[in-house]
Amino acid sequence: MPLIDLPPPVGEAGIPPDVRRFLRQADERIEAFQVWSRVPAFVPSDFDGAYRLLRALADSPLARGPRFCEWGSGFGVVTCLAAMVGFDACGIEVAGELVDHACQLAADFDLEAEFVRGSFVPRGGEDRVCRTGEYAWFTTDADAAYDELGLDPDDMDVVFAYPWPDEEAVTGELFDRYAGPGAVLITYHGGDDFRLRRKAAKKSRRR
Repeated sequence: MPLIDLPPPVGEAGIPPDVRRFLRQADERIEAFQVWSRVPAFVPSDFDGAYRLLRALADSPLARGPRFCEWGSGFGVVTCLAAMVGFDACGIEVAGELVDHACQLAADFDLEAEFVRGSFVPRGGEDRVCRTGEYAWFTTDADAAYDELGLDPDDMDVVFAYPWPDEEAVTGELFDRYAGPGAVLITYHGGDDFRLRRKAAKKSRRR
């Protein structure tokens, strides 16, 4: 069943001073990291826009619950922002050095955000990923992340991802296959373009 597009929730436009301080520090760390880093395809998201969206989502009835997971969490900024607005936030990232930086960022700001190294592709999803080609950042080789979190993919109420254009379709397919009914997928597509979709409940057959 196709995912259902949702209108972005409307919230307050401003960003509080404590979040501004966090974002400034995150930007500085990412800038320093990118001077010497060779992590492939690491591109930061629109953090201001992500905060506004997550804040509005947390204040709305759109999310079925508080569990948030970022697929490909990078430096951990969006996951930390989710924690700041009240989600039970975790991130899955295949690059170990990015996981280390994300954990340090969360610890320095006393945020309860959990990060694990591994693939966000659930077991059984390898066939869908392989159709897109081979990418280091879209690997299925380290698929124990959910075990480490003690959660299943369908436990996540909100999933955030920043897919490359040729990954957009398979990201939606993975979410549609493994997320629980009512879960929300947020994807970022560059600029100020965020897309929200919900997995619908399966309709029961008439008897």
